[in-house]
Amino acid sequence: MTAITPPEVETPELIKAKITSETARINWLELQKFYAAGSVVAVDLSLDLVDVAYAFSQDHSQQVQSWLTQGQVKRVEEAQAKQWFDAEQELWAVVIAPWVLVQDKPTASQLN
Repeated sequence: MTAITPPEVETPELIKAKITSETARINWLELQKFYAAGSVVAVDLSLDLVDVAYAFSQDHSQQVQSWLTQGQVKRVEEAQAKQWFDAEQELWAVVIAPWVLVQDKPTASQLN
C-alpha cells in the first residue's frame, strides 16, 4: 500500500519563488499593447518587485492601496511611457493578471 501525498500547499515562500521565476527583463516596446490597455503598473525602486507582485496575487488590498496612495505603485503615465519608448528601455516585468508590473531597475552591468 502506498501513502497518499497531500496536495502541495502554496506557502508564501513558494508563491514568491514562482513569481521570481516568472520575472524577466523585457523591452518597453514589447509592452505597448498592454500599456494601451491600461494594464501596466510601475513599481517604485524603493519596493521589491516580487513583494509587490505577491501582494497583488494574494489580493492584499490594504497594502496595495497604501502603495497607490503613496505613489509607490501606479499606472504608467504618458510622459514615462514616452521616455521608455524613446530610450527603448528594458524593464523588469512580471504578469499578475490582469496587470503587468514593471520596474526600471538597472542590471548589475549598468551599475558598473
